[in-house]
Parts: sequence; C-alpha cells; structure tokens
Amino acid sequence: MKSILITGGAGFVGSYLAIRLKEHFRESRIIAMDNLYRRGSEINPPRLEAAGIEFIKGDVRNPEDLAMAGKISLLIECSAEPSVLSGKDGDTSYLIGTNLQGAINCAGLCRKYAAPMVFLSTSRVYPIHALANANIEETETRLELSDSQQVSGLSSEGVSEDFLMTGARSLYGGTKFAAEIMLAEYRHAFDLPVIINRCGVIAGPGQFGKADQGIAAFWCAAHYFERPLKYIGFGGHGKQVRDFLHIEDLFQLILLQMAEPEKFSRKDFFNVGGGRSISASLRELTEICREVTGKTIIISSEPETRYADIPVYLSDTRKIKEFCNWSPKFDVAKIITDINQWLKENPNAHYLFK
Repeated sequence: MKSILITGGAGFVGSYLAIRLKEHFRESRIIAMDNLYRRGSEINPPRLEAAGIEFIKGDVRNPEDLAMAGKISLLIECSAEPSVLSGKDGDTSYLIGTNLQGAINCAGLCRKYAAPMVFLSTSRVYPIHALANANIEETETRLELSDSQQVSGLSSEGVSEDFLMTGARSLYGGTKFAAEIMLAEYRHAFDLPVIINRCGVIAGPGQFGKADQGIAAFWCAAHYFERPLKYIGFGGHGKQVRDFLHIEDLFQLILLQMAEPEKFSRKDFFNVGGGRSISASLRELTEICREVTGKTIIISSEPETRYADIPVYLSDTRKIKEFCNWSPKFDVAKIITDINQWLKENPNAHYLFK
C-alpha cells in the first residue's frame, strides 16, 4: 500500500488508525483528511504531522477536496456525523451530506484509482423496533437477550448479519445503511473491492465521548473529573447493555482486510464488535469506572426512554471470526484503563466531555 487515505482522519478512530498504520508501514504515504467539524478534532493534526502523516483539511462532501490526496492505493472511510440523535432537530443536511454523499464521493475516488475501500459502518443500521421488542431477561445488573427470539438473526449471542432489515433505524442509522447500499452497488457495477464493517461501540484512549456517542469514554471521564451522571431510559436502572470494541482490535482486523481486500469484499459485510464476552450494562460500566479511577460519583435516574434507544445490542461476530480467525483481545476493563490513562496524560481535555 503505497498511499493510504483516511477520511475523518482527525477523529478518534481515524487518527488512531493513521498513526498505527504509519508505525506499521513506515515507507507508505499516510494521508489524514478531516474538516475539523467535531470539537476536539483540532488537537489531532499536530499529533498526526509529528508522526509523519500528511494532514489535509478537507470535507468528504466535496469531491475536489478528496482529489487533493492525489493517487491512492487504499481508502479507509472513517468520516461520519456519528450521533444517533443527529438530524432529530429537523436539520438533516450535514448528516446526509457527510454520511451518505461523503461515502459515495469516497467510492468515486477509489474507482478512479482502482483502490480498495474499507467503510466503517455501524450497528445502528439494524432496525429499532425489532431490537426494542426482543425477548429479554433481567438480571441483577443487566438486561440479557433470551435464547428464544421471534426475529431471525437474533439470539443470546446478539444480532447477526441475517437480522431483519425492515423498519426505521434512526436518521443516523438510515444514512449509514443507505451508504452501505450504494457502496454495494459500486462494488458490483465497477468490480471495486469495498469492505463494509458494521461496528459496535468502538472505544479507547483519545476518544472524545458524549452521552449519545462514545459512551465508554464519556462514562470514564465523568468519573475521572468527578461529574454527575444519569441513567436514562428503561426505568432509569442502568441495565441497558452494549458491546465494546477496543480501537486496537479494530486496527488488527483492518490489517487483515488490507492484505486481502478482494477476499473480504466478496462477503458483503461483517458485524465487528466485542460480542457478549466484551459487553457491559451502564451499571456494570459504572463499577468498572469506579474501580479503575478510584472515584465514586453521583448517578441519578431518568426513567423515560429516549428516541432510538434500545435495551440490548450485542454484535454476533461469528461470521468474521469464522472467516478470518479474528477475535477481539481487550475486555471492557482494559478499555476503561486505557481511557483513564489517556485522561491522566491529557488533563486539559476535560472540555471535550461536556
């Protein structure tokens, strides 16, 4: 890979991947492109440039910005408006322009240079209604998916790639699903290797977490800076569950995919997450954060469930594991430990978590 472009390259995921790729492929040209729209992204261009990575301030909504990268050998599409609440206020222009048109523009650049593309999609492409009405068992600390379910592609292992795709999935999820459809069409029409990873909750050091995305970093930072939190929805008990994926585990998978892009592209898409073994409810996450930071904070409750919230999401990752023998290595405690260490090393980052 002589020249690798990472869009959204100043974000948490993009900057981490860029730096790790440069460490791994020292002779390769690594380019990070970002419009610096997200608060916090402005701290990363100096880090990228210090690591020998080219930084381009540009926007995936503009094909001419993408063209500034020149000839590329691979594109990793990390740019996104990532909040599940995006567009709910009625303004969908940035959401659609970035998540859908931006992905199409990236595919156009890859087509020009016959370059493979890795697209980071999301578990939010799966419809909400079926997940919200799944058969669930309640334990002392979490909600669990039952073995017996009424919907295909759903089990105690989580959501598989065979899950029913009919129904609303949030405006954010809709843009990512629409992008997946268009990228699949590019793959078919132009014989373009496009790998689609439906990622669960990616987390790790350097993440700018908020309540509606980046929950692991947000929760850890609240403990570290001793700020109050709130269990929102599902009775306000904090038993809703997500699986988590350490950013380094994602990097290791992308290395495998880069080595054989055509092979991975032929399998349509993959669920990429921590699965049942690397998951936590908010109550469990609170306990982990308390143990790691050594701090106990006030947590209140708000019983009413918000727009697009679901009680349990676990990535059923058996397809990707069987296909390439990849599996995540880092558990939730390791994720929180790494975030906590990053906070210690960056005490001025408190403003990023409001």
